[in-house]
Amino acid sequence: MDERKVLDATASSLMIVLCMIWGLQQVILKMAAPDISPLMQIALRSGLAAILLLPLLYLDKTSQLFNRQNLKAGALVAFLFSLEFFLLAQALQLTSASHAVVLLYTAPIFVALGLHWKLPSERLSLLQWTGIGIAFLGIVVTFLRTNSGASIADRQMLWGDLLALAGSIAWAATTITVRLSSLAQAAVTQTLFYQLAGSFVLLFGAAIVLGQATIHFTPLVMGSLAFHTLVVSFASFLAWFWLLRNYLASRLGVFSFLTPLFGMAFGVWLLGEKIELNFVIGSALVLVGIVVVSLQGWLRK
Repeated sequence: MDERKVLDATASSLMIVLCMIWGLQQVILKMAAPDISPLMQIALRSGLAAILLLPLLYLDKTSQLFNRQNLKAGALVAFLFSLEFFLLAQALQLTSASHAVVLLYTAPIFVALGLHWKLPSERLSLLQWTGIGIAFLGIVVTFLRTNSGASIADRQMLWGDLLALAGSIAWAATTITVRLSSLAQAAVTQTLFYQLAGSFVLLFGAAIVLGQATIHFTPLVMGSLAFHTLVVSFASFLAWFWLLRNYLASRLGVFSFLTPLFGMAFGVWLLGEKIELNFVIGSALVLVGIVVVSLQGWLRK
């Protein structure tokens, strides 16, 4: 029976770095969007990162890439992973990067809910249920609009926010599938390869079908692709799955609340985005909820 550890100093430090990277990625996608669609950026970064991963797969003798059971789970994870980033890419065309990053990173709440029903080690306490209630209240508040329907821009932002929230549910489903399938014992590189290769095929095809495949190779586009390929899709995802394999999934949300904070800060700083009062209040409630769910052991002490 596999045992996951609670967070230690190594995991905590790594999570802070990952949160900063993940908070920045939506902002970079948005910055480069005039010259390359977010969907095409994500597709290309996935394909390039999958190629970078091949030597690691070859060197890892424990990898069973074509194991029938792993292939079945890998196909499902690849689809869910692709769905998450497809929804995010569409959301970024309609809403701000600040909104997208906050709503996308409500995923730990859905992960905690999903694993509660399946794994004894991930059962939620009364305090954690309270945190989930606070987080969902925050989500509702973020969607409040004082001038709802007043303009096309307002309606577009609302739809973008909904897509980002749907993306968070897809991300949670991906995490839960990894934890509950044969991939829980598979090599980290193998799980990541399934997702990257699958998302390249699915998202590249979607970009072509939706007419979002045009690329203007500017310095910003090249920098964005380099950042997303080497740092986000390769290094950070490898680190994330290593954490997921070695630590309790619901406890990995301990520092994940920093990602929306980094994302909003980068959005305001680099994109000049304005954040509405209701979104600030709602985001604060969401973050408090995530902290309560993730830190319930420390809060009890």
